[in-house]
Amino acid sequence: MSLFSVCVFCGARSGKNPAFESAADAMGRAIAAENWRLVYGAGDVGLMGVVARSAQTAGAQTFGVIPEHLMKWEVGKRDLSQFIVTENMHERKKVMFMNSDAVVVLPGGAGSLDEFFEVLTWRQLELHARPIILVNTDGYWGPLVDLLQHVVDQGFAGASMLDFVTVVDTVEDAVLRLREAARAPAVE
Repeated sequence: MSLFSVCVFCGARSGKNPAFESAADAMGRAIAAENWRLVYGAGDVGLMGVVARSAQTAGAQTFGVIPEHLMKWEVGKRDLSQFIVTENMHERKKVMFMNSDAVVVLPGGAGSLDEFFEVLTWRQLELHARPIILVNTDGYWGPLVDLLQHVVDQGFAGASMLDFVTVVDTVEDAVLRLREAARAPAVE
């Protein structure tokens, strides 16, 4: 039986709020404590590096995927359980997603938003039914949640789109949702 795999999208920077690094650390440790596998962007910088080092230190399997052009910029973390170098960003996202059972989005920038919207769009198009969990650390994703509601209110998406994203305030709440997903039969 394969390990339940959690894809974590998060920043290649740490951000200004120390709570962001704390959440990344807690997410990595939680993944290990639950005997799950971390799937992420294979960087050793910012929140990516924090979540990976925390997961590794606590004994989790780690699966990292990085495009060749980001090896230096994101400091490709070669000591992972599995380390894959792709040709481009599109392939990176596909490989990460195809090797995961659920998606967690921690604070991040444009790259994290790109990853989030891609998996949300795929869900909207019924290409998958994996959970997408947005960890709203210290309200970081509040404007995004408001934007999603605005998109629905303005008629550019049905209200069901909001059901595709679970917004939680803490890593602990994310873990509770992930436990439910890990127990549920795979749907795909």
